[in-house]
Amino acid sequence: MEKPFTSSVAQAEELIELADKKNLTIMVDHTFLFTGAVRKIKELISEGVLGNLYYFDSTRVNLGLFQHDINVIWDLAPHDFSIMDYVVEEKPTAVAATGVSHFNGKENIAYVTVYFSNSMIGHFNVNWMSPVKVRNTLIGGDKKMLVWNDLESDEKIKIYDKGVEVTTPESIYDLLISYRSGDVWSPKINQTEALKLEAEYFVDCVENNKTPFNDGMAGLRVVKILEATNKSLRKRGETIPL
Repeated sequence: MEKPFTSSVAQAEELIELADKKNLTIMVDHTFLFTGAVRKIKELISEGVLGNLYYFDSTRVNLGLFQHDINVIWDLAPHDFSIMDYVVEEKPTAVAATGVSHFNGKENIAYVTVYFSNSMIGHFNVNWMSPVKVRNTLIGGDKKMLVWNDLESDEKIKIYDKGVEVTTPESIYDLLISYRSGDVWSPKINQTEALKLEAEYFVDCVENNKTPFNDGMAGLRVVKILEATNKSLRKRGETIPL
């Protein structure tokens, strides 16, 4: 299935139920999950290299292309929502979104905040009216911080040994904050074409009756966030539980 999986949560749940009854395999085409960069980010987080995560901050902006049937969130943010869902084990609990339409009633600039039950927070900036194309993701942890620039031909990912360390010698009112600044390094990224890996993975799942990690339930989680952003936009940024 192309992204986003469906245009509503109800449709997603119906498709999942239908596929289950007919013993069919659903896989949502979130191609970024098969890129070397995202797979490396997943590996680094799973191995605890970044430590406990503080934030997931994404910017995906460019000039155009304006869509007539969906807003900028539904057009661009599914990429980043699916990446967050894949690399971050904790699942979000609420969403708040603000945006504005300058032309056809569909928001062309938007900002989405995603809340988690722990202290982590996600933020997404999507925009069809940027003079430059930007594809940046920052992920901060208590051990290290990561920058992914998808427009870089080399060194797409950089790991920074930077952070903040807080101690409380007497009470919570006497915080002592120190800053850590160490090395920067860029891990090797697999250059195999993502679409090729995705197609091979889908065939393997069908032939061997495996459940893809980007299955209907993964698609549903993304659609839930998307649907919640629409509700929040209509209510001028109100926080919507997931």
